[in-house]
Amino acid sequence: MIKVIAVLCSLASPANCHEITVTTSDFADISMQSCLVGAPQLAEWMKQHPAERLMGWRCMIGNQDREGA
Repeated sequence: MIKVIAVLCSLASPANCHEITVTTSDFADISMQSCLVGAPQLAEWMKQHPAERLMGWRCMIGNQDREGA
């Protein structure tokens, strides 16, 4: 399973950024290659978050959690 971690920044306060794991059924069967080249699903997902701007994303395999951040 591929996890998509998106970096979102507030449009009202651009310095206010956070990471979120994208969890929707649209991403259930995404491939690593699709994720790395921009995952077309991200554009649709961003329509649900109009107050934020996508600054970047990364792809992770499996249920790995970020450590030492």
